[in-house]
Amino acid sequence: FQNASKMHGCTLLDLTVYPPPDLAIESDVTSPTTLAAYTILGVPEVWIYRHGELKLYRLREENYIEVLNSPTFPNIPLTEKVPHWVQLAIEQGTSQMLRQLKQELSE
Repeated sequence: FQNASKMHGCTLLDLTVYPPPDLAIESDVTSPTTLAAYTILGVPEVWIYRHGELKLYRLREENYIEVLNSPTFPNIPLTEKVPHWVQLAIEQGTSQMLRQLKQELSE
């Protein structure tokens, strides 16, 4: 994350002082934020998880394009893995899902 070190000690996000987040993640919300809102903020990467499916978007110039892989985690097939991990957490519990996630990431 390129802006993480600039955010240490930040308790209130003021975009006139701090850079935008490197990544926004939205999950099954009733009033989703539009991609245009993230464009205005300048968030370079957005993940939207809705109805059991993850979509990844990357900001190019002034528009988001859907991408297959995250530049933040290029070696993880997130569009396949995240829905699997969410379903595993629902079926077997969060602790079991986290154990499996840790095991998969260490392989």
